[in-house]
Amino acid sequence: MADNRKVGFQRGPLPGRLSPLTVVKHPNKISPLALNNEKKSEPPEKDSKLRNGGSDIPEVTISKPVQDEAGVRNCPSSSSVGGPSEQNTKETLEKFTLLGDLYRKRESDDGENIKTSFIQKRLWTMLQPNDNKLSMKLFGSKRGIQKEKKRLKAAGFFIIHPCSSFRFYWDLVMVLLLMANLIVLPVIISFFRNEELSAGWITFNCFSDTFFILDVVFNFRTGVMDQKTAEQVILEPAVIAVHYLKTWFTIDVVSAVPFDYIFLLIDEDGNPKILDLSRALRILRLFKLLSLLRLLRLSRLLRFVRQWEQHFLQVFNVANAFMKIFKLICMMMLIGHWNGCLQFLVPMLQDFPSHSWVTINGLIDASWWDQYSWAVFKAMSHMLCIGYGRFPPQSLTDLWLTMISMVSGATCFALFIGHATNLIQSMDTSSRQYREKVAQVEEYMAYRKLPKEMREAVMDFYEHRYNGKMFDEEKIYGEVSQTLRMSIANYNCRDLVASVPFFNEADPTFVARVVTLLKFELFQPGDIIIKEGTFGDRMYFIQQGIVDIITAEGSLATSLSDGSFFGEICLLTEERRVATVQSETYCQLYSLSVDNFQMILNEYPEMRRTMEQIALRRLTKIGRSSSLLRSKILQSSDADLMFKLPAGSSICIPKDKTPISGSEGTDSEEVIAVTNTSFSALDETATV
Repeated sequence: MADNRKVGFQRGPLPGRLSPLTVVKHPNKISPLALNNEKKSEPPEKDSKLRNGGSDIPEVTISKPVQDEAGVRNCPSSSSVGGPSEQNTKETLEKFTLLGDLYRKRESDDGENIKTSFIQKRLWTMLQPNDNKLSMKLFGSKRGIQKEKKRLKAAGFFIIHPCSSFRFYWDLVMVLLLMANLIVLPVIISFFRNEELSAGWITFNCFSDTFFILDVVFNFRTGVMDQKTAEQVILEPAVIAVHYLKTWFTIDVVSAVPFDYIFLLIDEDGNPKILDLSRALRILRLFKLLSLLRLLRLSRLLRFVRQWEQHFLQVFNVANAFMKIFKLICMMMLIGHWNGCLQFLVPMLQDFPSHSWVTINGLIDASWWDQYSWAVFKAMSHMLCIGYGRFPPQSLTDLWLTMISMVSGATCFALFIGHATNLIQSMDTSSRQYREKVAQVEEYMAYRKLPKEMREAVMDFYEHRYNGKMFDEEKIYGEVSQTLRMSIANYNCRDLVASVPFFNEADPTFVARVVTLLKFELFQPGDIIIKEGTFGDRMYFIQQGIVDIITAEGSLATSLSDGSFFGEICLLTEERRVATVQSETYCQLYSLSVDNFQMILNEYPEMRRTMEQIALRRLTKIGRSSSLLRSKILQSSDADLMFKLPAGSSICIPKDKTPISGSEGTDSEEVIAVTNTSFSALDETATV
């Protein structure tokens, strides 16, 4: 009996043509010529659309071959009962071919969809705001940028964000085209006739016109930055269009329309009057200068310029002033270029009368470069007020043109001198403030009639203290945040911290706290920094220089140099100064006031114990003592040790650098017995 069944095929690529041999030898397919004794697992019956990947792919009905005494024969299927086996095989192969064509078509459609999706994704990425400094400044955080991307997506089709990569590079291209037009167009208008224009110029002109027209279209779809709104960027298409129509639309359209080509199309006979009119109307392209100003007002273009200025400012101290002077020079050269073209354009529009400077100099048939060179020379002579060029004006038109050129040149020259003076003064404001301060000090000393030696000492102090530059560091510190203030202080005091062993062994947080409270001071050779017997109001850290410690008898006890500190004893004992400190060389010191000193030690009590031990050793070295320091050390540093000692033991106050310890094996100046009553001040419940 015939065993007929339907076979569903999994979705996957199939060849376009299947031969009987290919079908038989394929291990994963059911062969239409298989033997009846081969065991094959029957696939579970499913819906036809599910088996075929959800598509209406035709099913294939295959008759199972059986074997009898006569050999192998095909049992007819339900659709081909009574037909020959060759016909069934042919129909099956045709169905396989149709199935392969359907799969290939689906794969082609999937590939096109993937390609289209990739292009749309790239375009969307270029239109949305980037994660850059400008976006962070406008929107505050990455979360704000993500919110702005959602606003852009909901705004509509093809809305360009002003902070996007597409708008940035588009503005950059437009600026380059604008600069090329500002330089090339006046030359073409003034020195070339229509028949002399080359194919390259025509190509450039068409290229520029196309980009200017596209710029008008893109401006209708570009968001507008508005600091008055909460979102700061307007993305509604209707609001963008109204804003653009009220501002720069008219100038952009007039500058983008190719009037010369329009007149050429209208005047097919080549009427020279219309050609001259088209040449004059071509000057309207110069209104694109206003478009350049519009571009410069955009924040994204300013960001591009400021990034380069900040980059040079980090490398060179005069980068900011240099960029401003460079822009001034470029503007002067551009105005001179326009004026030179205008000097030749006016006689050209008059067909070069005999009294014009072009005819007098014999430049009518000269090359355009010779004509341009003489025209610029004449214009610069007027603008710099050094003459009239080679010949004075010969006609009324030339006279008025010369006066206009002189007035414009004098105005530009005055602006240039004023800006250059301000830039020179602003290039080094700290040096200017130093010079002004020194001038005031000199006037004061002259007014008070100070002696010559004192004047020299004062001027020497200012020279070594400020090194030609004066800053208000207290004001700068007060304006920045606490984190920046600590970073600046740590950097400024890095040499001091590295040279002071006390700081190297201390807690980093303690060091960071101290350096923010230090104040820089300079002392000249022979200055008395600390006077014996006076009350102390600060301690000092030596960054550079040498100081001498002088006893009450006038003898030199010791000398301190870079990395040392002094003046802390009276702050700890609350007594008068025990020695005099005098500078031996120019000394750069950092001082710490008594209020800040006590505040820091209260915050870090372990550093107080360390300072007290150092102060006690220094007092011992100069033959002095302090019962207050001994009692503080006894009550704080060795409290834990005394609690552990039995009654009858003793501790010692070290004479030199021996740490405080038990009395056994020590060489101390004074031994204090430990009794039960010694701890009453520390802990009334303690027993030893």
